[in-house]
Amino acid sequence: MTPIPSPASASSLALSLLFATLSTSVAEVRPASLFQSGMVLQQGMAIPVWGTGDPGEKITVTFAGQTQNGKTDQNGKWFIQLAPLTGTTRGSIMKITGENKITLKDVVVGEVWICSGQSNMKMETAAIPEIKALIPKAKQLRVYEVPRAAAFTEQENCGGKWEETHPSSAVAFSFAHFLQKAAGLPVGIIHASWGSSSLEAWMPRDMAETVPHFAKIMSEFDRDQKTRTALQTSFDKPQKWSRHEDVFIRRQPNILYNAMIKPLAPFACRGLVWYQGERNAQSMAGMVKSPWYGRHSGVLRYGDTLKKWIQRYRTEWKQEDMQFMVVMLPGYGKVLPTGPKVGAPNQAQSPIAHSWAWMREQQLTVLDLPHTTVINTIDLGDLKNIHPKDKLPIGKRLALAAAKNTLGKKIIANGPTFQKVTTQGRALIVHFDHADGLTTEDQKAPTAFWIADDSKNWFRADAQIKGNQITLSADKADSPKYVRYAFAGLPEVNLVNAAGLPARPFRTDSFKP
Repeated sequence: MTPIPSPASASSLALSLLFATLSTSVAEVRPASLFQSGMVLQQGMAIPVWGTGDPGEKITVTFAGQTQNGKTDQNGKWFIQLAPLTGTTRGSIMKITGENKITLKDVVVGEVWICSGQSNMKMETAAIPEIKALIPKAKQLRVYEVPRAAAFTEQENCGGKWEETHPSSAVAFSFAHFLQKAAGLPVGIIHASWGSSSLEAWMPRDMAETVPHFAKIMSEFDRDQKTRTALQTSFDKPQKWSRHEDVFIRRQPNILYNAMIKPLAPFACRGLVWYQGERNAQSMAGMVKSPWYGRHSGVLRYGDTLKKWIQRYRTEWKQEDMQFMVVMLPGYGKVLPTGPKVGAPNQAQSPIAHSWAWMREQQLTVLDLPHTTVINTIDLGDLKNIHPKDKLPIGKRLALAAAKNTLGKKIIANGPTFQKVTTQGRALIVHFDHADGLTTEDQKAPTAFWIADDSKNWFRADAQIKGNQITLSADKADSPKYVRYAFAGLPEVNLVNAAGLPARPFRTDSFKP
């Protein structure tokens, strides 16, 4: 005879049946993190829309007169692509339908950019008075602030919410403000930055296959159980991290990419603004043993690593023409002790010291790749403050470059750039591109030019503007061959073109640092 269950056991049986029913019910269709009411979609390119649901579930996405269908795979993931969209200032509704229906309201189409990097990208709008003053004038700006997070493995989703407001980042906000004025359309900024983070913190693990020093870093990281345990303890905490934990987390490799960048791809965007490099400029050769957070590219590996990083991100976004705008490190007086001994106060202008000049040179190598820009900041910065406040010109120059390179505006977005150098007796003639109206801001002779012969002895050059060229000479240089311009930690520069944009730093020699 089958026993009759007691009231208590009957109740347990009922609960068991309820949980069994719930566990086999159809999973709700859900879009990825960035697909929310109030979002900005990128105009003029195909729009990926993706998310999760029940395996085999039919999914429909409807937006702007389009209806596209798809189906979840065996893992419950779905991916649907909308045809390119035209920019709009008025919000519309997107519907995502599976077994359930999701309605996303007030979706606009305009220009979308990711802004990322370390503390100078993170520096807040409220800290820069002239950028804070733009807030009442700003319009049609929306931002998705990616919460600071880290993870050992690549994440599918991240926190955050689209809001119709200005970005917290001063650089991102000023860029968005002036870009919106140029585009006449909504601008969406996805802001993901974290102070004192290295390039390696934002690199996917598989870059260890192409970047040898990163392979070593990740091998060490995997074997360091003490560090991994400490990180996991912090990850598991429900409360906010302490200052010590925050710094410890952000200075690790790979884990910021996993939690803060991976979930964003392949959300359609025009490109990425990258303001980072201070951390990697802590040493020339990198991979120092002490301090522990010196395990990174250093200066001399940075350019090659950055180019591979850009290519890898383009692969992740499946977008070969994804724009990358790199903000050049501005002026800073501190030099590394590894270089030639140059006494203060001249070390900030020295063309041979191990200064940020070498990092700027590395940053400029990204121009080897198509669809890249380096924003010249050589006339900005501070002697002692690694976080200078002159951020407004950076935002303006970013917007100029984006307007010219992505919106097709017929504007001047570059300062004078080195073309070639020729010899004329004891003088050198420097030829420039983008040099119409070549002049100086203070109406004095151009500064920050140095010349040398094969002896590698550098002399300050007397510089004269002749049309769109510069003639250089020095009494002590009988047979000059090489030029360095603004190749110093904090050079005193004044050379600009008619648009008031500064000349880009350069050197014509190939001497090793």
